[in-house]
Order: sequence, then C-alpha cells, then structure tokens
Amino acid sequence: MGSAALGGGFTAEWNDPRASPHRAIRSGRLSPATTMQGGAVTVSGPPPVRIGVVGAGFMGRQHIDFVRASPGAALAAIADPAVTITEAACPTYPSTARMLDAEQLDAVIIANPNALHVDTAVECLEAGVAVLLEKPVAVSYVQSRRLVDAVERLNGRLLVGHHRRHHPAVARARAAIGDGELGQVVAVTALWSARKEPEYFTDTPWHSQPGAGVTLINAVHDLDLLRHLCGEVAEVQAMQSSHARGLEVEDTISLTLRFENGALGSLLASDAGVSPWGWDQATEETPAFPFLPDEVAYRIVGTRAALSVPNLARYGYDASAPPDWHSPLSRTYLPVTPRASFPAQLDHFLEVARGTTAPLVSADDASRTLALVEAAALAARSGRTVDVRRFQAAAQTDVAAHPDDASPDHPATGGRDGGA
Repeated sequence: MGSAALGGGFTAEWNDPRASPHRAIRSGRLSPATTMQGGAVTVSGPPPVRIGVVGAGFMGRQHIDFVRASPGAALAAIADPAVTITEAACPTYPSTARMLDAEQLDAVIIANPNALHVDTAVECLEAGVAVLLEKPVAVSYVQSRRLVDAVERLNGRLLVGHHRRHHPAVARARAAIGDGELGQVVAVTALWSARKEPEYFTDTPWHSQPGAGVTLINAVHDLDLLRHLCGEVAEVQAMQSSHARGLEVEDTISLTLRFENGALGSLLASDAGVSPWGWDQATEETPAFPFLPDEVAYRIVGTRAALSVPNLARYGYDASAPPDWHSPLSRTYLPVTPRASFPAQLDHFLEVARGTTAPLVSADDASRTLALVEAAALAARSGRTVDVRRFQAAAQTDVAAHPDDASPDHPATGGRDGGA
C-alpha cells in the first residue's frame, strides 16, 4: 500500500478492522433558513455541500482541488492514513469509518484503489451520504452488482466518475446521433495511446497488478463513451498484449465491437506507445497532458455524415449534391459551449447529493460498462467472440448462487468457461 502524501503518488485508503461498521444513517442537512441569536436569517441559495474525500493520491488530489474551487462545495475532511492535518489544511482520518463517525458529511468522493471501491462505497451509502465513486466502479462485474444492489436497497445517491460523459462535446455528439444528424450510424473507431512513465508502475505497485491494466484503467473510459454515444454492445472480439512492458497486466489491447443497433466499432488502446491520439491529448482535461487541438479520439460514421469527437467536426454533403462518394464533402463544426469535464461533473454531483437530479452515470450503468470490459478480456484470453448479454446473464446467475465470490478469476467474471 502506498504511503505518499498529497505531493506524492497514489495512496491506498484502508479500513481499520477493529472499527465496527458505520451504519448510522445521517439525516442532518443545513436548511435555507437558520436561526441565529433568536432571529431567522435567510440564506440565499442552497448551502455548500460538505464533502469528505477518501484517498489523497493522484485522482484524490484533483478532486480536492475541484471541491475547494467550487462555491457550492466545502471540503470537510480527508480519509487517508498518509496525510496529516498540516498538509491537508482540514481534518484528516486514517480510515473512512473514522471520518464518517467524526464528521457530519453530506457527501463523499471515493478515490482509493480500485479493489476498495465497492466496500468503501457501501460503507458510505450505509452512513446515508451521497457518493461520487471514481471509475472503475469495481474490479469485477460480480463485485459491481453487489454495489448496484446496495444502492437499490439503501435508496442511495451514487454517481460513478466516468467524467468524460460530462464534457460538452460528448453531450453535443450524443444529441447529433440521437437526432439523426448523421443518418444511421454504421461504424465508429476509437484510439487511445500514450506512453506512461516507468514511475507510474513502480511508485504505485497496484498499477501493475490484476485489477489494473490499460483496459480497466484507460480503455474503460472509451468503452463507456462508445456505449453512451452508440448504444449497447452485443458482441466483442479482442486481442491483448503485455509484450512492450512485460508486466502481469496488459499494456495494449485491440477490440472489435458489434453494437445492438447493427453498427460496428473498433478500439485500440495502449499505455506503452507514443502517440498524439486519444481523449487526453485532444482535450484540456488535465494540464499534465499536452493539448493538441487538431487531434481526435473518436470517429463516428453515418449514412448521411461523419463526426469526429471531441472537436465536433462534421463531414457531409451539401444539400444540392448527390449523397455518394463522388461528391465533395464539406466540413462544419457543431457549436458547443466549452467547459471542462471535472468541474461539470462536480456540479452535477452536488445536485445528486442534494437529491434534485438523478446521476448521469448510475452504478447499474457503470456496471454494464464493466461487463463490457470483462467480456473484452474474456474474448482476448479465449480467442472467441463473446456475447455481452449472455456474459451478463451468466454473471447475474452466479451472483445469486455465490454472492460472496468476487474473484476476478471466477468463471462469470472472465474465467475460462464463462459468458462466451
């Protein structure tokens, strides 16, 4: 487990096994009208949402900065055994349970290692707080269904952090597809490739262990957006390789997809290859990545027009030209108001926490993305085409029969015989 503080690498949050589960449902919320010295004082607008952050590693530090910059949020506490009050400038706790016991929180942002996501999220839901859970929702589809059940059982408010869905270019592209601006979508291609530095793996050992890998850490974003833009995937084929890095997890994966609506798709992802191509390079989402505004992550092909994302370049024929390949294409750009994904995601989460809107990415929605990721991994290992709905059905049956088995090696979650 990592031990770096706010200025260092990812830190694993841990739960003190001596502490009892926190099950008290918190109902305390600030009211728009408060009483001070015997008189009522009206507060304009809703009060800031008091947020605790679990895990102060790379992603946790980003969330901390976004919370501090938001007028609608207040950073109330951090749970991370390697962070001190002096470093954090707010109360700190060695575990989630102690933070929940000590603080009156409205919401929690969970950014600890993937293997801890489900347990931590359930713990927070049982405490009655809203949850923003970093992706992936779990390290296995079986685990993710346990979280889905917990959200339903507790009537919980939970948003999964597939932050790209909050990018305005994604909403505009989805509207263009849904409104028929491209005609019938027939194909989509996606590419993400960037060479991660060696320290990414050596400073954070879990990055090179099962539960990590380029598919679950990076390609999961692209698969989630492909589902969001083009619909559910019916079948997947895949090949993967760990040749470039020689690690236990894959560094490169190539996928072929058949969507339920009949469209075909492809995705190539690698954390070992230098390229300017991918979402991180084509947006200004993270200052750590160089911004190349002329690059794209996705190309969507329809019977009337094509669209590249996130630059929203639309290629189509003039109304006076016959719609065939001999006619010249014109390029226009779909209008959109720029905004970064993470602040937009936080604003949305504040509304989820207040109970005024449903989450854009629910636990069930994110679970289906994870099922697609695992189906792709199974396809890569087996060399077979995997039917995604059959994979999900097999896993659902197995969850009912073995509710405590969340092993990534279980047949329903990628084992030799499951789901194909």
